[in-house]
Amino acid sequence: MNTRQFPRFAETDAPAAARAQLAATRAAFGAIPAPVAAYAGAPTMLAAALSGLDAFEKTSLAPLEREVLAMTMGRINGCKFCLDLHRRMLARREAPPALVGALEQGLPLAEPRLEALRRFILGVLAGRGDVEASVWDDFLGAGYTRAQALELVLGISVYTLTTFANRLVEV
Repeated sequence: MNTRQFPRFAETDAPAAARAQLAATRAAFGAIPAPVAAYAGAPTMLAAALSGLDAFEKTSLAPLEREVLAMTMGRINGCKFCLDLHRRMLARREAPPALVGALEQGLPLAEPRLEALRRFILGVLAGRGDVEASVWDDFLGAGYTRAQALELVLGISVYTLTTFANRLVEV
């Protein structure tokens, strides 16, 4: 037996504290994604992941901008599940294949505003929140706000949580 294998739960066999969230996930998406099924073994982890992802979805960042963050974090943290999922989400949004490829490879993005966003995300990570002045200038010059900088910190923290957990539960 693989000692690292985490059980996957459904709303019928999960710990009681996780059942309603699993049922809501199934209702919203038609299925329970593998990571969510594994997170249910720790109901507080499940709650934190789902509420964090929901909060990030409610930011002022456009869907494509949120996908830039998700793909960047998935690539940096080596989360194959995230890369596969967000690649499909970008395809549904009819994102150019060159954009998807650049995100997967960590290459500069052709669209200047999205590249300023990507560079800011990388700057936050590299400086652990202490972003270089030139990166800040480019970010603000691209039309982003200080409030959006904080929303990106939210996204970075949520995707750090989920990419680490996804790797831990081996999805």
